[in-house]
Amino acid sequence: MVVGAGLWATADFLGAVDGALSGIRSFAASAPEVTAFVALLVAFATGFLLGRHRTRFFRTDVFQNRGEARLSRALIGRFGPPDYHLLNHVTLRVDDGTTQVDHVLVSRFGVFVIETKDYRGWIFGSPDSRQWTQVLYRAKFRFQNPIHQNQRHVLAVRALLDLLPAEAVRPVVVFTGTAEFKTAMPDGVFSLEGFLSYVESQTVEVMSANRVQFCVGRLETARLSVTKETDIEHVQRLRRRYGSDE
Repeated sequence: MVVGAGLWATADFLGAVDGALSGIRSFAASAPEVTAFVALLVAFATGFLLGRHRTRFFRTDVFQNRGEARLSRALIGRFGPPDYHLLNHVTLRVDDGTTQVDHVLVSRFGVFVIETKDYRGWIFGSPDSRQWTQVLYRAKFRFQNPIHQNQRHVLAVRALLDLLPAEAVRPVVVFTGTAEFKTAMPDGVFSLEGFLSYVESQTVEVMSANRVQFCVGRLETARLSVTKETDIEHVQRLRRRYGSDE
């Protein structure tokens, strides 16, 4: 029954898109001087509608860890449409494989590319160090500097949203657990509550609500399907490249 409903929904959606595009084409034929504008409108409408349609059939929460799910709930509870749109578990193609972004929050006040860490204990790290250290009781664990890790994500999102100035796409690292920094917390790194406050403090508009919708549509159209197979392929590429899953 679920498959049947999904197929009917897909058929109805594609029929609606085809009808809308037919109307646009007819209008363009009767007014040749607006053909270029209509072509741009068609590209926008198709990308955005397909993106919205795809999100209805993929449950990204299934693929989130505890910290990612906690951040998603907090953002959805405080920041909603039309000014804010949250995308989770976004896997994008890049020149040498794929990159996977925990969250992308698209808003009129900027695009926040978020790397989430659900850690406990003490954290030691600086912006320039290759690795950071977690101290949990008497054990020490090293992990990749999340600022460096997130840079690859940011570059991929900036390349996709090249209609925006680079500074509008902002890297963010959020620690959602009970971890405590024993070194100075670098710029762009927050606790969960600190990040929510940071988003609220961003009040300078960098794009219109229509541009927000366009960016969401472009991201949704470009992202790979949220499936176990996509995750496996991404992890395998990471292991071949770095020898780890991060």
